[in-house]
Amino acid sequence: MSNPPPATLLIQTAFIGDVILMTALLEYLHHTEPATPVDVLVRRGNEGLLAGHPHVRQVLIWDKKHRKYAALWDLLRQIRAAQYGRVVTLQRFASTGFLTAFSKAKERIGFAKNPLSRFFTRRVPHHIGDGTHEVTRNLRLLTDAVPTPLVPPRLYPTAADEAAVAGYAAAGPYICMAPTSVWFTKQYPESKWLELLATLPAGLRVYLLGGPPDVAACERLAAASGRENVVSIAGKIGLLASAALMRGAVMNYVNDSAPMHLCSAVGAPVTAIFCSTVPAFGFGPLAPASFVVETREPLACKPCGLHGHGACPLGHFRCAHTIEVEQLLATLPVL
Repeated sequence: MSNPPPATLLIQTAFIGDVILMTALLEYLHHTEPATPVDVLVRRGNEGLLAGHPHVRQVLIWDKKHRKYAALWDLLRQIRAAQYGRVVTLQRFASTGFLTAFSKAKERIGFAKNPLSRFFTRRVPHHIGDGTHEVTRNLRLLTDAVPTPLVPPRLYPTAADEAAVAGYAAAGPYICMAPTSVWFTKQYPESKWLELLATLPAGLRVYLLGGPPDVAACERLAAASGRENVVSIAGKIGLLASAALMRGAVMNYVNDSAPMHLCSAVGAPVTAIFCSTVPAFGFGPLAPASFVVETREPLACKPCGLHGHGACPLGHFRCAHTIEVEQLLATLPVL
């Protein structure tokens, strides 16, 4: 019996959405190299996304908040000891470039923009703004022939995740809303969410989703809506459980943020609201039933940045306030 090939390590220590999009590479490797073990390195806090993932052998964790750079050296020793055949960094920062460049792996792969890419064995161009999706950019790290149709990201909610939301899903037709974002200018305003809630069919149940930092905003929105069937479950279920709930929704209304990518990863119907950012950056939804909603008003200031801002740089935030609720209602299936 032949020995398995050397393992591959994928490095993605950015945010939740970035890790979700990285899972497309797991799907690609599973189909093209099913015998190759694959490990993943993520930042502490994101490891739950890969709990029980069938295509991941081991999850390595970088704690960026505690002994950040000492932990980086510890990780390098761990990576070298594992004797990976291939190390791939999906990021353009020196820290993960350092782990890749000095991993001692035979194949050291990353984007040419990485400050340490001169030590890589494969350097791939990286362009934002030309309409190329981030999944395509990432897949180019592994192949010059990106498959068509595009390999989507995929997450695998566990039986426990499914059980955690079974009661919510059994209560009748529902939609999910993820009304918050880390970035203010990516977030549809609370007044507009309230307007949407007021115009939804009266019998349609609504679940407000988010993490622990979003609890106050979601509870405030639920209370202000005046509807008994608007329920905030922010902070009460994990990411994979949220994905399982979104999969069964009639529609999911989200900002350009991580919940949009959760929908892509479980094939959930999604309406993605793009305020200050644009899909051309490459982070649009990939679910089979995906809708993108933006302002119809031509704005010279949109987009005002790749990641968003803590406040509208011009003070008017028209890219959000001019998105009409009717545009969102138009994507809701007839029940």
